[in-house]
Amino acid sequence: MFKDFRKFIMRGNVVDMAVGVIIGNAFGKIVASLVNDVIMPPIGKLTGGVDFSSLYINLSGASYASLAEAQKAGAATINYGVFLNTIINFLIVAGAIFIMISQINKVKAKLDKPAQASAPTTKDCPFCLSVIPLKAVKCAHCGSDLK
Repeated sequence: MFKDFRKFIMRGNVVDMAVGVIIGNAFGKIVASLVNDVIMPPIGKLTGGVDFSSLYINLSGASYASLAEAQKAGAATINYGVFLNTIINFLIVAGAIFIMISQINKVKAKLDKPAQASAPTTKDCPFCLSVIPLKAVKCAHCGSDLK
């Protein structure tokens, strides 16, 4: 059983998937930092200093100064600001993946495209059907004059 498991793990697609998950996780952290540390602060400044991650709706009825206080008190909250950040993260990741995949597909299409056929250099003799040079005026095989 261990031998079968080891064989399964060492298959190419499982290893490729593991590498993809690890790289995807690291890429996700980069995008999260981009959104939280670079994109959202200017958007918050444009909207009057609003920090989207601290936006919430308090369902408990009590009053709290911040989301952190409400969460510390165990109050039920709808954290729509965090949800907005998550949507922006998703859109950036999806856009980056779209650009990356479209570029890979363009390169792959160029590599898969067959080389353009060069101009023919031979023709068939109309009398004996032998292959002769395109510029030939007389067939070397049957001696016929070609026009």
